[in-house]
Amino acid sequence: MRAIAAADQNWGIGHEGGLLISLPEDQRDTFRRLTLGKTVVYGRKTMETFPSHRLLSDRKNIILSRDPSYAHEGALIMHGVGDVLAYESRHPEEEIWIIGGAEIYRSFLPYCEEAVISRIRHTFTADAYFPNLDLRLNWEKISSSDIIHSIRGYDFTVDQYYNHNICQ
Repeated sequence: MRAIAAADQNWGIGHEGGLLISLPEDQRDTFRRLTLGKTVVYGRKTMETFPSHRLLSDRKNIILSRDPSYAHEGALIMHGVGDVLAYESRHPEEEIWIIGGAEIYRSFLPYCEEAVISRIRHTFTADAYFPNLDLRLNWEKISSSDIIHSIRGYDFTVDQYYNHNICQ
């Protein structure tokens, strides 16, 4: 299992239910490239930020909701970490990406072997945060891309972290 996110200098990932900023280069060259054809796991609140609440195309979508009656055509609905871990054990061939939001990241990070974080070289007003992997002893940054310049005027790098508690 892997996590993918875009975070600012303070590890902020969202504000008032939306992304801090959408960087087309990051969406295309990082997020889309890594998750296309894979399984993505995200919360119901994240789903509600998608245009017209459409599922991510060309991916298997798993939406987490505490509401047992929640349904979304074309998606698998699960109700907790245990459900996803059981699914993962039944489908070891699938590459699973955790894509948000903040509560989902916090819940699944202990089970992720890798995290790909696009680190935006700016500080935005944020109220949702990704856990600071630089402060977690079991997580190690193993690579960082060259600086990427976005057409939106924000530079970022794509950093790859490994969880030594999983990757042994």
